[in-house]
Amino acid sequence: MRHNYAVLLNLTLKFLLSIALTACGSIFDHGVKQSESADIYLQLGVRYLDLNKLEISKQNLLIALDKDPNNAQIQNAYAFLCEKLEDYPQAKEHYLMALGISPDAWSIQNNYGRFLCEQGDRQQGLEILKKAFATPLNDKPWIAITNAGRCQLDTQMQNNALSYFEKALFLNSNYAPALLEMQKLSFNAGDYGVAQTYFKRYLDGGTYTSASLWIAMETEFALGQGQMAHTYKEKLLEQFPLSKEAKQIRPVLQ
Repeated sequence: MRHNYAVLLNLTLKFLLSIALTACGSIFDHGVKQSESADIYLQLGVRYLDLNKLEISKQNLLIALDKDPNNAQIQNAYAFLCEKLEDYPQAKEHYLMALGISPDAWSIQNNYGRFLCEQGDRQQGLEILKKAFATPLNDKPWIAITNAGRCQLDTQMQNNALSYFEKALFLNSNYAPALLEMQKLSFNAGDYGVAQTYFKRYLDGGTYTSASLWIAMETEFALGQGQMAHTYKEKLLEQFPLSKEAKQIRPVLQ
């Protein structure tokens, strides 16, 4: 896999070099080629971000920003990277720059609204998320709706959160993040059979997380299904040995 990305990077650099060698002298052509070049670095930056190679991602996104600072999606991607790097003031600054360039972009509204909620500014975050899922331009409104539900979880508005997750699943019954939230809410409410059902639905299209395995294990214990609970426990210890959930299990085993 690493070899494939090295090849991709070499091809990209050769492509950029060919552009530089054949570039025309007009201002228009120069602007177009700068934009195309920035898009390539944006794609590389996002790809490395997905691979959690944050330093390489940052290098590519900074180049993209330098080439096209008025590109809203580059600003958006760099803001998200800053979140991953826990540089929250920079993240906020670049989200605001992205919205200043493209104020009606629902993907940017979704990211910024979620960011504000996670930073504790739930009122403003929720307002921005509502804009994101209300616009008719948004062809995936369940993403922002789920984030709006998460924004309500740490408040006294649990019923509102539940309504958002149910609405998200009405629009996309297989949306994994909403299914996981419903698993948690059902478990916390003592509806263990319902929690079990949501987890099984989630596994049809999602992958294990340490939190989902922990809740699944506790759910099966509550339902008296010791063998299945043990299976989830082993998966948790095997796949997420450094997680806080695994650390909660280990003292019991020792």
